[in-house]
Amino acid sequence: AKVTIKENGYESEKYTIVGPAEANPREGYISNESPLGQALIGHRVDDEVQVKVPSGIRIYEIIDIKYL
Repeated sequence: AKVTIKENGYESEKYTIVGPAEANPREGYISNESPLGQALIGHRVDDEVQVKVPSGIRIYEIIDIKYL
């Protein structure tokens, strides 16, 4: 799936969720096993997801989902 997310105060970001072998975050491909990938799976547009990162918790709103 291609997912557009937005963190409060930042521009929206687009990612494609892929398997670990295809992951390349700089190119917009995140693994379904990454913290962000795991947080997004199973959610819908307008949901907020919390992702634990080294600096704390980040909250993202799901803006759009396109299924491939």
